Amino acid sequence: MERLKNVKELRALRQRLQETSLSSKKIKVRVCCGTGCRANNSIKVLENLYNSLKESRLDVEIIPTGCQGLCQKGPLVTVEPPGYFYKRVTPESTNKLAESIKDEKPAWELLYRDPIGKVAYFLNDIPFYSKQLRVVLKNNGRIDPTNIYHYIASEGYTALEKALIYMDSQSIIEEIKKSNLRGRGGAGFPAGIKWSYAKRSPGNIKIVIANGDEGDPGAFMDRSIMEGDPHSVLEGMLICAIAIGARYGVIYVRHEYPLAVNNLKIAIRQAQELGILGENILGTGFSFSIQLVEGGGAFVCGEETALMASVEGKRGMPRPRPPFPVENGLWGKPTVINNVETLANVPHIINRGADWYLTIGTETSPGTKIFALTGKVKHTGLIEVPMGITLREIIFDIGGGIPGDRKFKAVQIGGPSGGCVPSEYLDLPVDFDSLKKVGSMMGSGGMVVMDEEDCMVDMAKFFLSFTQAESCGKCIPCRIGTYQMLQILEKITSGNGEPDDIKNLERLGKFVIEGSLCGLGKTAPNPVLTTLKYFLNEYEEHIYSRYCRAKSCTGMYLLSINKDICIQCRRCIDVCPFEAIKEAEDGGLYIDQVLCQRCKMCYDICLMSSVEIKEPPLVFIDENGCDRCGKCKEVCRSNAIIELSTCYIVDASLCKRCGECIDVCPTGAIRFKTGLLWRNKTAVK
Repeated sequence: MERLKNVKELRALRQRLQETSLSSKKIKVRVCCGTGCRANNSIKVLENLYNSLKESRLDVEIIPTGCQGLCQKGPLVTVEPPGYFYKRVTPESTNKLAESIKDEKPAWELLYRDPIGKVAYFLNDIPFYSKQLRVVLKNNGRIDPTNIYHYIASEGYTALEKALIYMDSQSIIEEIKKSNLRGRGGAGFPAGIKWSYAKRSPGNIKIVIANGDEGDPGAFMDRSIMEGDPHSVLEGMLICAIAIGARYGVIYVRHEYPLAVNNLKIAIRQAQELGILGENILGTGFSFSIQLVEGGGAFVCGEETALMASVEGKRGMPRPRPPFPVENGLWGKPTVINNVETLANVPHIINRGADWYLTIGTETSPGTKIFALTGKVKHTGLIEVPMGITLREIIFDIGGGIPGDRKFKAVQIGGPSGGCVPSEYLDLPVDFDSLKKVGSMMGSGGMVVMDEEDCMVDMAKFFLSFTQAESCGKCIPCRIGTYQMLQILEKITSGNGEPDDIKNLERLGKFVIEGSLCGLGKTAPNPVLTTLKYFLNEYEEHIYSRYCRAKSCTGMYLLSINKDICIQCRRCIDVCPFEAIKEAEDGGLYIDQVLCQRCKMCYDICLMSSVEIKEPPLVFIDENGCDRCGKCKEVCRSNAIIELSTCYIVDASLCKRCGECIDVCPTGAIRFKTGLLWRNKTAVK
C-alpha cells in the first residue's frame, strides 16, 4: 500500500473506490464469516462458491463479511443485485446457489420462510431485521473486515478527516457531550464528560484504551464489531486521542477471540501502511500508535482498573477509586477507557452530528444499543435497536416469540450481573434509566430469554455461580458473601431449604452490594435479589413444599418409567450417560434412582412419553416402629441413613429416594412421605 501524505489524498482514494464500486456491474455475493457461521462451515461455503463461479463469465465478487446477525440460521449469504437473502447455506447447497446466480433466479429452497411458509426474498422483509436500526453494525455483513479499502469506500475515516481538519479537541469533546453518548459497557457514564476530565488532567502522555474484554457468557456484541468492522474501533480511538491529546492507544481483547485478534492486527497494520496510524498521520503532525494486548480471559478484567493491571503485567485485580483512570491510569498516566461499542459510535456522531444522534433513542439514552439475543426465543442472534424500544418488540417481533408456544416468563438483561425482568414488564422501554428502576441494568448487552420451563431459583444460582467463580477475591464482601449466597441457593435447589434462607439471601445481597470494591461485586447479587423480588413464590415453593414448578432442580423431582406405556424400544438405555436405566426381572425397564442424575436425556428421547417426571416422596423412619436392626443402613448406597444414639434418621440431602431401605425394613418403619405439605409461610409459622 502506498502511504497517504495528506487528507486530500485520502479523499481522492475514497472517491476512486466509490466510483469504481458504483460503476461496477459486479454481482456481490456476501458470505457471513463471523465466528458463529464459521462454526457452521461458512469458510467451506465461501470456497465452494468461489470454485463454482470462477469458471463462469459472470463478473462476481465474493466477499467474506462479519456477523450478519441471524446467527441461528447461519451460514448466511446475500446476493446483490437484487439482494436475495439466503439462510442455512451448506457446502453441499452451494452448487444450487451458484446456478441460481448464473440464471438470475432465486434459490427457492434457501430463502427464508416465516412460520406459515411465506417466503421473504430480501433481508428487510424478515421481521428479525425490519425493526432493527443498524448504525454501528451498518458495515457488518457488507464489507470485508480485512480490507481497509472496503472500509474507506463505505465512508470510513471521513470522521477522522473532519476531526483533523475542521475541529479542535474542545469542539470534538463538546460534540460528544452534546450527543450524550453513554458508555455501552456497564453503567452508562457519559463519554464526553470522561473525555473532558482526561483532557484537563495534567501530563504530556495520555492513553486511550478500547475495552474489548467481553466476558459475559453468551454475549458477543464487541466481538462481532472487532471481527466485522475493526476500523470503526480504530477511527473512534483516533478521534478520542485527538480530543484528549493522547499519543498511545491499547486495544485489550481476550485471547478467546482469535478471529477478532487477527482482524484487528490486520486493520492496525493496514492503517499504519496507509499513514492513518503512526507518526505524522496524513501529514497533520498528529501521531498516534495502537498496541493490541490479549487478556487471559478473567471476567474481572472487564473492570477498568483490573484491565489496566493486566496490561501492566500484574494480576487483574481492581483498585479503589479515586483516583480515577482519567487522572491516574495505565502506567500512572491519564487514561480514557471506553468499551468497543462506545468507540464505534464516535465516528457516526462526528460525521453526522450530535443533533442527528439525538433523534435516535430516548432523551436520556440516545442512540442505538447492540444486544446478543439468546435463550428461549425462536430467532437468536445479534441485534441493534434504538434505545427505548420495548422488551415485547425485541422478544416477540424481532426474536419471533417463544418456541413451542410456551409462555414467556422473564428476561435477564446485562450479563451475569444483570437482573431478571418478569413478564409484567414486557412493555418496559429498554434504556438505562428504565432498566435501573426495575432492578436490572444495560450492562454490555446480553439478553437471555426464559420461558415457563425455566426455574428462577435455578437461574439465579447459575448466574451467581459464574460471578462467584470469577471473583478476584480481593475484597471480603464479594469473595465470602457471594460464596455464602451460592451455598444457600445450592441448599434450596437440592430440596433442603429453610425458612430463614430467604431473609439471609436478602441480607447477604445488600451486604455484598454495599461492601464490594468494584462493579463486579456490587452487581453480582442482582440476579438473586430480582428473582426474590419478582419470583418470591418460587423460592417459597422450593423451601416449604420441596416443589419446583419448572421441574429443573434435580433435588425436586424423580424420573420414572411408566411400564404400561413403555414399548421397550431401549432408546433411553442407549442415551443414558450414567447407565441408570436397568432391565427388571420381568423384562420391563426401570430407573436406578441412585445412579440417575436427572439429566432428562431419556425424557427427551422417549417416543411414547413413558418417562415421567414425578415429585419425589420423602423417606422417613418411624422411630416407634424401628427395631434398630441396621438393614437399611447396610443397603443404602447413598450413605443417607445416619445412626444416632436413640434412632436412625434419613439425611434428605443424600437420599436418592430409591426405596431400597423400605424394601428391606422388616417392621415397616421406613415409609415414603409425599411432600411436607407446607404450601406457604403461614403454615410453617
